Amino acid sequence: MRRRVAVRAGGAALRRFARMAPATAGGGVAALVAAALAIAPASAIGAVPPPVLPVRAAILIEQSTGEQLYGVDPDEQVPIASTTKLMTALVTLDHVHHLGQMFTAPDYYAAAVDSQIGLVPGERMSVHDLLIALLLPSADDAAEDLAFNVGGGSVDRFIGMMNARAQQLGLTNTHYSTPIGLDTPGNYSSASDLVKLASYDLAHSRFFARVVALPSAVLHTGSHTRYVLNRNDLVGRVPWINGVKTGHTSGAGYVLVGAGTRDGLTLLSAVLGTPSETARDDSTLALLEYGFANFRLVTPVRAGAVLARPTVKDRPGVRADVIAASSFTRVVEKQASVRVRVTVPDQIAGPLRRHALIGSAIVLVGHRVVARIPLLLAQRLPAVSPLTLAARFITRPTTLVLLVTLLGAVIGVAGVWRRRSRGRVAPGPRPA
Repeated sequence: MRRRVAVRAGGAALRRFARMAPATAGGGVAALVAAALAIAPASAIGAVPPPVLPVRAAILIEQSTGEQLYGVDPDEQVPIASTTKLMTALVTLDHVHHLGQMFTAPDYYAAAVDSQIGLVPGERMSVHDLLIALLLPSADDAAEDLAFNVGGGSVDRFIGMMNARAQQLGLTNTHYSTPIGLDTPGNYSSASDLVKLASYDLAHSRFFARVVALPSAVLHTGSHTRYVLNRNDLVGRVPWINGVKTGHTSGAGYVLVGAGTRDGLTLLSAVLGTPSETARDDSTLALLEYGFANFRLVTPVRAGAVLARPTVKDRPGVRADVIAASSFTRVVEKQASVRVRVTVPDQIAGPLRRHALIGSAIVLVGHRVVARIPLLLAQRLPAVSPLTLAARFITRPTTLVLLVTLLGAVIGVAGVWRRRSRGRVAPGPRPA
């Protein structure tokens, strides 16, 4: 089978942001503030090569940015088995806001070979416990119970809600025909859609994030107490693994959406169509280890940070704070250098409104420009009044010297004129 493999290397996947030219404020000459903030590369012995995996499809992303770091046919539509229950959980959490609410199990019996917790028709269990049963042991009877009750007595109606939610989230390679994930025509997704959905679940439900990170749990509601184990056996066995969901059918093979966090970096992976549980786990660990070994998350510019302080015309000793309009976060190779070059006028003049565009901060990874962040004036800058300008002109030392000189000259001229006036003698009367 042909494989389309996409691996992020050499920064080639970095997107260029729209260019925004810095504006000159106050009519002055725009000066380049030479400069900049640098983020040193993390120490690394060398890049770890991407793994070769026994998968039908796979992907690795960084959670906060969604940036893809590795992929094998990530958009191919394939069977996904019980990772379908990631959407079953989301639709349930969307519609049930009190997890202590009790549901009555419908007339449904799971096949003996299916994963289940042994619910019997009419048994009452809390949504809280049903969701745990859905996510940890991947109980099919819990999925049917949730779908029937949230769907108002109709599993088909619930499936429609699943597909509507997939459209809302932009899961363009996903369609559901079951809340369970059995091999059913029309039930499929892709590696990229699965990690996008898992990322959304983790970010929008603390309950979901807490449950999928549990190695085991106790269900206290229902006809009797039940002890359940997480089928994702990497949870608890590998300290930094914190989710997410397994799946297996004959059509889908072994599937795992995984999550791990190290040093402030959270990565999500998906492997589909692996031949065994061992291959599923090994492929997941290989993907995550590859990501942690090769990449880091940097935020070289944060919204509101003061990045420049140009002087203000006609206001000696005064500087204006220029701040970043937005934050910028990026996944980069560990060996890459990250720099911020700030471009602002060397002097600005009022009047300028608050958040007037003053310049830009250019983020470079290596020699590649990856972002241009607008720089804004932090506070309004009023114009200097004419009286103030006149007073400042008059009180300047050079102006005072000139005035004294002029005054002295006027006084001197006046004195000469008076002396000359006194020296003139009026003529006397002529003799007869």
